[in-house]
Amino acid sequence: MTALCTVPLWLLPLLALLPLLLILKSKQVRRTNLPPGPPKLPIIGNLHQLGELPHRSLWQFSKEYGPIMLLQLGRMPTLVVSSVEMASEIMKSHDLDCCSRPDLMGPRKLSYNNSDIAFSPYNDYWREIRKVCVLELFGMKRVQSFASIREDRVASMISSISKSTSTPINLSEMLFTLTDDITCRIAFGKSYKGREFDNGRFEEAINEAFAMLGSFSGTDFFPYVGGILDKFTGLHGRLEKCFQQFDDFYQNVIDEHLNNEKTESEQEDIIDVLLKVGRDHTGTAPLTHDHIKGILMNIFLGGVDTSAVTLVWAMTELVKNPEVMKKVQDEVRSSVGKKGKVVQAVVDQLKYLKMVVKETLRLHPPTPLLVPRETINHFTINGYDIYPKTRVQVNAWAIGRDPKCWKNPEKFMPERFMDNSIDYKGKHFELLPFGAGRRICPGIHMAASMIELTLANLLYAFDWGFPDGIKKENIDMNEEAGLTVHKKAPLYLLPINHSWDSEENIASISD
Repeated sequence: MTALCTVPLWLLPLLALLPLLLILKSKQVRRTNLPPGPPKLPIIGNLHQLGELPHRSLWQFSKEYGPIMLLQLGRMPTLVVSSVEMASEIMKSHDLDCCSRPDLMGPRKLSYNNSDIAFSPYNDYWREIRKVCVLELFGMKRVQSFASIREDRVASMISSISKSTSTPINLSEMLFTLTDDITCRIAFGKSYKGREFDNGRFEEAINEAFAMLGSFSGTDFFPYVGGILDKFTGLHGRLEKCFQQFDDFYQNVIDEHLNNEKTESEQEDIIDVLLKVGRDHTGTAPLTHDHIKGILMNIFLGGVDTSAVTLVWAMTELVKNPEVMKKVQDEVRSSVGKKGKVVQAVVDQLKYLKMVVKETLRLHPPTPLLVPRETINHFTINGYDIYPKTRVQVNAWAIGRDPKCWKNPEKFMPERFMDNSIDYKGKHFELLPFGAGRRICPGIHMAASMIELTLANLLYAFDWGFPDGIKKENIDMNEEAGLTVHKKAPLYLLPINHSWDSEENIASISD
């Protein structure tokens, strides 16, 4: 009683309201229904649980916590979706609610902030720049206009391989060089391989960019203190140097184009197109040189590595599955005959080859965790509350191996796409190597054309054997995570020039 008497009279009404406040608070807590997720540690959250291959770690978690999970990665709440239904909710039903990008240090430092289409937040600038890219750079008509460049560089690679048929070749390295060369010629009009600039070589800057973008950045997970960690590890300095290398290189190339006008017989490259659009542009966002540099950065960082990785995995799966290899080679060779090479017009008719590419992208999406999105509004999904500023990761790798969607999901079986309308163009959420919705990769047609043409020519010109001591059963299929997921060990194969005479002899014996 004494204690009660010492309570100030003005405090008594507040004490009387306290039970009501607690009831309201409990109801508010119940209304805040967050998705499930694994237990987390202070400060670092769930970062320590991601492992060397985050897409596989998150796949294992989804088996326990379901296809929609909430993890805390450092200071970043991160929503992870791993099923067709949840991916459709995110990239279709709630596409506008989660179509922004998180403020990632690495990609943005190498992507001119708002001047690109891959990493910039959702705003007027992004919509304007994307419109330019879709209409002017990556439409089917523009992609077809670069067919001669792709055919020429692939033919050059095939010629080089044909001179080395007595020894195994590093196909991983050769395919990366090819996609880099094609991209350079499409973007700049010529190859810059080996060319020295004031700050180094272009291919060295590309390799350094890939290494850094696949590394851990403190500011991606700890916005305020992570910069100190990045300076301590040296990442900040490397990023600044690499960005300056790209900036100087792109400016030199742009200046060359401004000072040397093309003749009517010379083909326009991407810089020509962008400079022309910049002069004629009447939209709300001017197309500056920084915008052009940002778009070029997207093209190289998003196109070179991903196409090469897909080709390496396709050839790896084919040599491990010789019955599939024979079937696709028979299709290519019967369609082309003795013409000596496969051209783009023929590739469009190769249905089984396209199934092989789809199956490769299902099992080995080059970016298994799609480039992260960020929510801009509160919404509910599957009964759970999702709040603004939540990072969203779609595990395309897990969806591609979901037994609810795919029969024998671990088996390389292109026939699953026969009489099947599923494709990778963003309408079918079972297959998402390029994403979907507003943030779908605009370079789908460019990438598919390069991959299909290259693969068709490799299968047309050569039979493929293994180096001494290697059998299909012991090919290393381990992955190495980075900006894309590579085959950890380079793919060495023995090219064997295809003998058309022996094919005719077999045919005559059969007759």
